Amino acid sequence: MSIATTAKPVIPPWVPPPATKEDLDWASLKTLDLSKLDSDDPAEVQQLLEDAKYAIKQDGFLYLTNYGIPLEKLHRQFSIAQYLLDGNVITDDEKKRLEIQQHTGSYAGYKPMKGWGAGNGSYDGIENFTFYSPQMEDPHKRPAALEPFMDEVKEFWSYAHDNVNRRLLKLLSRVLELPDDYLWDNVQSHQGDTCAEGYFRFVVYRPMAEGQEGSSMRIHGHHDIGTTTLLFSVPITALQVWNSVENKWQWVKYKPGALVVNLGESLEILTGGHFVATKHRVVSPPKDQQHLPRLSCAMFCSARGDLKVSPLQDSPLIKREGLVKTGVYGEFAKLLDAGMDVPDHDSWRRARRAYAQQGPAKQVEISGVKYSEEVFNNIKVYVPV
Repeated sequence: MSIATTAKPVIPPWVPPPATKEDLDWASLKTLDLSKLDSDDPAEVQQLLEDAKYAIKQDGFLYLTNYGIPLEKLHRQFSIAQYLLDGNVITDDEKKRLEIQQHTGSYAGYKPMKGWGAGNGSYDGIENFTFYSPQMEDPHKRPAALEPFMDEVKEFWSYAHDNVNRRLLKLLSRVLELPDDYLWDNVQSHQGDTCAEGYFRFVVYRPMAEGQEGSSMRIHGHHDIGTTTLLFSVPITALQVWNSVENKWQWVKYKPGALVVNLGESLEILTGGHFVATKHRVVSPPKDQQHLPRLSCAMFCSARGDLKVSPLQDSPLIKREGLVKTGVYGEFAKLLDAGMDVPDHDSWRRARRAYAQQGPAKQVEISGVKYSEEVFNNIKVYVPV
């Protein structure tokens, strides 16, 4: 059975909504110009490396500019996302047939505006479609209305994964004092269609009435699970990052055209705690934006599924400075020190995804700060509430 191609419809352009005018407690994040990675000026390259080292150790969060995607192509993807989620083009049959089955450890498919379980949960105003390789390869696993745009979608996200993310990993490999393509060749999943074992997502957060359940906390505090997350900066301010020095949440400011990059648990564990998995959340926007929908596009890159979740032993940095037994890696270290087996990345991320976004099951207080405590494969993960 095949799906006939149709003429590409003309869709409305995405017009960025106005940025907030409120004076907020902004996070001080480093901005890295990726074009300087291949500069002929050694001083420029060294400064880029120093800025990367600081961002990785302090926040696990950074802005990336000049990464090779023109603004018009970026806005075109937002137009396609807007058409898919706001154009009333996903049929009721597709919504039911393609609905996510998160209990399987996958976000693939359509998420309705209620919870994150398979047909369960209360209204949360978050609607999205998540694409893994099967959704890119099989037209029956995606909405038919998207077919005329699949050439653009595939080209854009393939470039984001195979070019932008690869160059970012080149920079991170240099921080670890390893060959440029070490993380790409030995850690990053890149075999297969478009995003390999990772995924990308079109998502819209619809406005919720003040006081409505879930209106203030749209996505609770968490780490991403994989290697890197490429999140395109959007005008609706709702993303917050945890400042571990001052023990508080801070807002992530809009930078037109920039990529907001955060590091996942895989890289924290693989680097023996030298890289920090970003603690972040999505909350209600400031007052002057709460009436507006928040459209977002993001790619979540993953490590190879068959790779054991344990530190890289080849890094001169890790050999010289030792392991940092704190955070997520600190919990893994307890298993490693006890001689116990650790899961591979495929098992770890499936277990983590199956329960993600369900809200913290338990809360504990550490040094006066409340944390959620989640346990996976006998490993505890703590994220500030």
